[in-house]
Amino acid sequence: MAALLTASLRQQARRFGASAPATKDITVTFIEPDGNEVEVTGEEGTNLMELAHENDVDLEGACEGACACSTCHVILDDKIFDELPEPTDEENDMLDLAFGLTDTSRLGCQVLLTPDMEGARIRLPSATRNFYVDGSKPAHH
Repeated sequence: MAALLTASLRQQARRFGASAPATKDITVTFIEPDGNEVEVTGEEGTNLMELAHENDVDLEGACEGACACSTCHVILDDKIFDELPEPTDEENDMLDLAFGLTDTSRLGCQVLLTPDMEGARIRLPSATRNFYVDGSKPAHH
């Protein structure tokens, strides 16, 4: 729990431009619906949705990480899924709306990179309940 709290504080510090303690870089692989694999590296404490956006991985995130949609739905390996804290009730409510829900589904905006995730393989579902109607794609802010 302390590691998650520290990761959350680092994430907040980055958002507000404050300096944060040194973090470890963690490399994971996103597996896109077409099978294309994209290996990316991010700082500990970055959520998977932001990591995907920073690296042009096609993971939507229509609510921009507010846990108010299911468009950043990701599918994790059993080992990584089992090591994460339980999803909140809010996340579970949104997951109920996700297309292709699995036993190891989570919302990317709610999963923070930790050293235990080094080398993880994160699958994107074959489709999403897309809230955009104009063909918009997520853009790095």
